Amino acid sequence: MGVRVAVAGASGYAGGEVLRLVAGHPEFDITAVTAHSHAGAPVASVHPHLVSLGLIFTPTDPDTLAGADLVFLALPHGESAAVARQLPDSVRVVDLGADHRLRDPTDWARYYPGEHAGTWTYGLPELPGQRAAIAESTRVANTGCYAATITLALAPLIAAGIASPDDVVVVALSGTTGAGRTVKEHLLASEVMGDLSTYKVGSHQHTPEIKQATGARTLSFTPVLAPMPRGILATVTAQPTSTVDTDGVRAVLREAYDGERFVHVLPAGVWPRTAATLGSNACQIQAGIDRDSGRITVLSALDNLGKGAAGQAVQCANLMLGLDEGMGLTALGVQP
Repeated sequence: MGVRVAVAGASGYAGGEVLRLVAGHPEFDITAVTAHSHAGAPVASVHPHLVSLGLIFTPTDPDTLAGADLVFLALPHGESAAVARQLPDSVRVVDLGADHRLRDPTDWARYYPGEHAGTWTYGLPELPGQRAAIAESTRVANTGCYAATITLALAPLIAAGIASPDDVVVVALSGTTGAGRTVKEHLLASEVMGDLSTYKVGSHQHTPEIKQATGARTLSFTPVLAPMPRGILATVTAQPTSTVDTDGVRAVLREAYDGERFVHVLPAGVWPRTAATLGSNACQIQAGIDRDSGRITVLSALDNLGKGAAGQAVQCANLMLGLDEGMGLTALGVQP
């Protein structure tokens, strides 16, 4: 028998993607699939693409989850901590929610309800030092989808000193699955199709996480809902600290990611597209200098359910278990 894996909150979009990846993982065996309102229903009634698994949702009971070697918590923000506290220390846990990402309780209080639950190892392996930290951890806080997209584009530039941590501006478009599976009027197909709309302008909850992960001090972040199921395309701009050209910016990004299997700095003149990352754990990045303002401009694309959620979670779990980091994952997207 392989690693015993439980997925809590498996009826949601992110939880369903975790379940799909776990089912195809050569070292993982599914032992529990839990949900709340869907408890007792077949998994295929919610995720018809997973019909061959033949599984039934059970209630999210910590005693059931405790029988696993590894638990993925794909629960709404604010609900993971209570479950995690009831799991034995011997059980490895990857939390896809926000409960354990932030170090500063004040930041948590500004953007989320309830008490700050504490801080776990941050689950973005491509950041300096994080791969080793994740490998040594039994508790990992998976990155947020916007945070992963933006951090991968920005963090190396601030770390290298070529981009100012002040006056960072981001406009990012995301597919509707980023808002979860709960029925909401503004997410109905008739409302979304043929439309772009902003939301949480200047107040998105990923803002403090992005600042924490990148070293940015001032961030203007505008999220945009796009008429597509999944994917994120972020445009990140920052003021250079000195004269720099496109080749210099690209050189910093290539130095950061040339050895990475899931983060790709594209050839010169080729720009990221969400379709190119669909269904994968990949992030595509390109950079340039704005001819008029002189600002550094980096575009970053990924699948919000892949590298932005479930794929990233499996990548972290592989590290925690001492497995090959890419096991059960692909850097190749699905197109068309």
